[in-house]
Amino acid sequence: MEPQRKLINSVDNCVDEALCGLVRSSADLCMLQGHRVVIRSDLEHLRGKVALLSGGGSGHEPAHGGYVGAGGGAGLLSAAVAGGVFASPPPASILAAIMTLHQAGSSAVLLIVKNYTGDRLNFGLAAEQARNRGVVVDMVIVAEDCAFDTISKAGRRGLCGTIFIHKLAGAMADRGCSLDQIVVKMTQVLKAMGTLGVSLSPCSVPGCRPTFELPPGEMELGLGIHGEPGIKRSTVTSADEVVRMMIAHMTNPDSQACLPLNPGDSVVVCVNNLGGLSCLEMAVVTRAAVMCLESRGLMVVRVMSGSFMTSLEMAGMSLTLMVADEHILELFDVKTIAPAWPNLSRVCVSGRDYITVPPPTGPGAKDDTHCEGPLSTVMRKSLEHVCFTLLNKQEELNSLDRAAGDGDCGNTHAQAATAIQEWLQSHVVPGCPGKLLSVLAGLVQEKMGGSSGALYSLFLTAAASHVTEGQSNAAAWTAALHAGTEAMRRYGGADPGDRTMLDALCPAVDEFMKLNLAPPGGKLVALQAAVQKAAAGAESTRYLTARAGRASYIPAERVTLPDPGAVAVAAIFGAVLESLQGQD
Repeated sequence: MEPQRKLINSVDNCVDEALCGLVRSSADLCMLQGHRVVIRSDLEHLRGKVALLSGGGSGHEPAHGGYVGAGGGAGLLSAAVAGGVFASPPPASILAAIMTLHQAGSSAVLLIVKNYTGDRLNFGLAAEQARNRGVVVDMVIVAEDCAFDTISKAGRRGLCGTIFIHKLAGAMADRGCSLDQIVVKMTQVLKAMGTLGVSLSPCSVPGCRPTFELPPGEMELGLGIHGEPGIKRSTVTSADEVVRMMIAHMTNPDSQACLPLNPGDSVVVCVNNLGGLSCLEMAVVTRAAVMCLESRGLMVVRVMSGSFMTSLEMAGMSLTLMVADEHILELFDVKTIAPAWPNLSRVCVSGRDYITVPPPTGPGAKDDTHCEGPLSTVMRKSLEHVCFTLLNKQEELNSLDRAAGDGDCGNTHAQAATAIQEWLQSHVVPGCPGKLLSVLAGLVQEKMGGSSGALYSLFLTAAASHVTEGQSNAAAWTAALHAGTEAMRRYGGADPGDRTMLDALCPAVDEFMKLNLAPPGGKLVALQAAVQKAAAGAESTRYLTARAGRASYIPAERVTLPDPGAVAVAAIFGAVLESLQGQD
């Protein structure tokens, strides 16, 4: 038996419970008793108007139940009928939905059906049965798949473009348009619409094995929403290249499924998550789609980005493009309260200046002009050695971090080291230590990121004001280190003993405080003692229970290695000592 990999109660009841979850969360929706039909709760608003019914297999949520809307200006479906997962709904339920809409006083019922054999047969049978009962019924078949260059007798598949038809037809119906007017308009719209999908993984129907096999690092282009095979497999490449390849295929003039797009055309874009992509990936793909279309001279007037017609947990996305004139845009922009329709901007995407806030100027602006001084060479060599050390420890720190974090401690320190190295190549090191500390604070804040970047930047910023070109003796440096440590404790909320970088930093700084008492020529001895304290403090974290930071959420018995932040601090102190020992 296939192990359970989905958060459901049972394979048999998951569809019914999902529909229940949808209608329980929206007062505008209800269920048709005895059927898997989601229907608007205010059927009286349908009197004298065309009602819209769509549906299909489950597993494509939020399609189709999420596009049922109530209230005036709903602009979407009147009802949706659901089948089992990836299975066409039964004719009896479709007929029950049609008759309910008819008895509510609708003038006619339009069925919006994706071009799959099972859907065509079952919706068609219900339509014939309804006509025999005196209901005015018509059907729009959505077949906008652009995958195959040669169209077979079965025709093109119906994909995410179906929701555009829901929206446009719903807006027309709400305005009182006739059934014939809606059918004619939707037929025209479908000629200027296309969809293409790509996936990096299969999906699996509850209780079943994956619908197909796809090796890691490969992607399938042109697959259907049930996992039907696409047109080719290739190695996963960049988001920009995948989008460029998809749009090129969709608009290939040699294909029978070509979507003709001409420079100057206005297009509506839907970037649809097939179920398993992160929001971050979706935003990257959306950017790629907008920029690719604009590079071809197209005007992107509206963008939808999100999960609209999924394939369970499939890690992939589809692009739907629709040429839109002013009338189509007017229909598209009609507001709706259907739960799955996004709250879209009505402003044209292309041609809008989306970077409008200028960077700050005047007091507080960054000053990159510095003058060298007697300490510049010493500080440069120390920095270079610190950077060299952190880069060499990148994998060690990552490995320590994987025990209790996300395994990127080495990477973040390496980012800071690389940023400092690049700065050193094109800048003089200021003779004033405080100015250098301020520069380093800005670099780690910008390039390191995360909590580590903020903590280091806090330390350096608080320390900077205590060491100037004329005041950089032992007393000034001990005051600077103390101020930096206190800033980290105040804002970070951690103390020594909490298993953080402070367990290496605080003992070292305490030892540094003795610099004031060190005899002439004894400064390096005192520094060496501080480095030893830092190393011992880092090692001690192996036996501490984390009370702050990300590791505090991990069971103590799983955290048995030293804290990577403390190890990094000890390495920095050690690198400074080594550098100074090699200089006069």
